[in-house]
Amino acid sequence: MILCTVYEVLLISSTGNGSAQSIEPLKDKMQVHADQTVTLSCKYSGSSSGDYLHWYRQYPGSRPEFLLRIMVSKNKNILHATPKFERLDAELNEADNKVDLIISSTAVSDSALYYCALGRCFSSASSPFRL
Repeated sequence: MILCTVYEVLLISSTGNGSAQSIEPLKDKMQVHADQTVTLSCKYSGSSSGDYLHWYRQYPGSRPEFLLRIMVSKNKNILHATPKFERLDAELNEADNKVDLIISSTAVSDSALYYCALGRCFSSASSPFRL
């Protein structure tokens, strides 16, 4: 039996018009067994149609890597990283202001820091934040 630990962190941003946006994890830390499906959830507020909810992963000593983003809209369009991480998916529940990252068939390699972020679309040449 293999255990892996998954973390989420809080990111807060604000829009240019003065209305605050926020996003925060529902849990700070999770422990799961290998070969399970795990759902990481963040609750957000202050978003509007056209905003994106982003997911990133960071391994110790490495830069965050983009996993996927989902648009706050009726279509809930998901844009995956290229190449796509096949075991990752996202769900958006606008009624509860919640976004989920779903990791299937968990493995030790999934042990990392996971970031949820809220904001407008970023071009492929830019980054929503720098660490």
